Amino acid sequence: MAEAPRSTQTPARRKARKRALDVLYEADLRDLPPRQVLATYLERIAKPHPQHLDYAVGLVEGVASHLDRIDELIASYAEGWTLERMPVVDRNLARIAVYELLYVPEIDDPVAITEAVELAKEMSTDDSPRFLNGILGRIAEFATR
Repeated sequence: MAEAPRSTQTPARRKARKRALDVLYEADLRDLPPRQVLATYLERIAKPHPQHLDYAVGLVEGVASHLDRIDELIASYAEGWTLERMPVVDRNLARIAVYELLYVPEIDDPVAITEAVELAKEMSTDDSPRFLNGILGRIAEFATR
C-alpha cells in the first residue's frame, strides 16, 4: 500500500507552530502565563476552529507544563547567550522545538529542528536560523543519550 503524502500534514503542523509561537510570544512579552494568553487567543479565533489548532494548543500547553526544564536546557546549550538576551521569537521557537524534541515522540528530531529553523528564516533575524540550528542540534544530541 502506498504511503500517504506528508504534504498535507506539514503545512498544518507549521501553521500550528506559528499559532503556538504567537501565543508564547505574547505571553513572553506581556509576562503572562502561556495558558492565560492561550485562553484569550482561543476566544478570539473564529469558529469552527481550524483543524491544526489542536496541535497548537498541545504545543502551548506542553511548553507551559515543562517550561522550567525547557528553559534550563536552552540556557545551558546556548553558548554565550542568556535566555533574556535572545530575541523573543528565537527563544519561543526554541521552546517549541525543545518541547517537540523531548516530549513529542511522533515528531522526528530533524523535523522539529528544521521547522524551527524555517520559521526563524521567515520571522526572525538573519543569524537566527544558524543560532537555533546549533542549539537545537546540541539539545537533540543530549536527548538521544
